[in-house]
Amino acid sequence: MKLGPEIESAVKRGDTVYLEKNLNDSNINEVNEQSQNLLMIATYQNDYPMAAFLVKRGADPNQQDELLNSPFLYAAASGYLDLVKLYLAYGARFDVFNRFNGTALIPAAEKGHVEVVRLLCHTKNFPINHINKLGWTALLEAVVLGDGSKDYVDIVSILLKGGADKSIADKDGVSALDHAEEKGFSEIAELLQMY
Repeated sequence: MKLGPEIESAVKRGDTVYLEKNLNDSNINEVNEQSQNLLMIATYQNDYPMAAFLVKRGADPNQQDELLNSPFLYAAASGYLDLVKLYLAYGARFDVFNRFNGTALIPAAEKGHVEVVRLLCHTKNFPINHINKLGWTALLEAVVLGDGSKDYVDIVSILLKGGADKSIADKDGVSALDHAEEKGFSEIAELLQMY
């Protein structure tokens, strides 16, 4: 079913009073023209109070929009740590993938979101070594797309301590260590050699 404009507008303006009167089990996961449910709209705005209000009433943190973003995936990719924690507490699934067939961890590592990476690496049964359709794991993305700064050194360390498999190479057979050395990321290369 399609989402009514009044309810969508109430989410955008943070009007929980209106929503309390007009939301129910049958419309909590309705979507707008972009296939976004209310929780996705709140997530795009990084609106924790609204997201908490909605998820406690049954909004789905795994429901994907037309871009294949889900509230959980987008929150992790954007570094919204509090939202990631909230969605983990309310049933975030690890087998829902973004448009690159990636988990929440991969873009979090790519974009340098240290605390989100730490949280996901410490989350039981999270697939740390998942390979996306580009042929990259979170470890590879942190090295290939990162800038070698302290945040990325920390991310590589967290991933390795969390069980990331450094032997997984990209589609061309190039390892994370090879990429680090090629880019001149000496601290990251040292870490990769230690593990």
